[in-house]
Amino acid sequence: MMHVLTVATQGPACHDITAELADWLRSGGAVRGVLTLIVQHTSASLLIQENADPEVQADLLAWLDRLAPPADDPSMGWITHRYEGPDDMPAHLKAAVLPTTLQIPVDRGRMIMGRWQGIYLVEHRRAPHRRQVVAMFAPQA
Repeated sequence: MMHVLTVATQGPACHDITAELADWLRSGGAVRGVLTLIVQHTSASLLIQENADPEVQADLLAWLDRLAPPADDPSMGWITHRYEGPDDMPAHLKAAVLPTTLQIPVDRGRMIMGRWQGIYLVEHRRAPHRRQVVAMFAPQA
């Protein structure tokens, strides 16, 4: 089974895609196997993170901005890739630190994750984008 999720973003944020993936697995009759995800972009990431307290996502985004501030920040004068603006190369750096693929085991049609875990598309760019996440389910033989 394969599915492409399209996520409309409006700037840096963590977009919870857990429910949409769970619905797709259920509707496709998935039983046991592995779900593989890949975000088809170099300036966005995928992440399994806490889903109970939105402060976790806010703190994560703040940490990423401290790790890789915009290229017009004095500390980032070494950046040469600025073709799409000051958030361009820092977005690539953030995507290099966070995963762009995930694998999640599935049993009895449900993703095996912890109670407080959710799957997020993490947008690193300031401008709106339409991000694609390809989901592939491989059943266990």
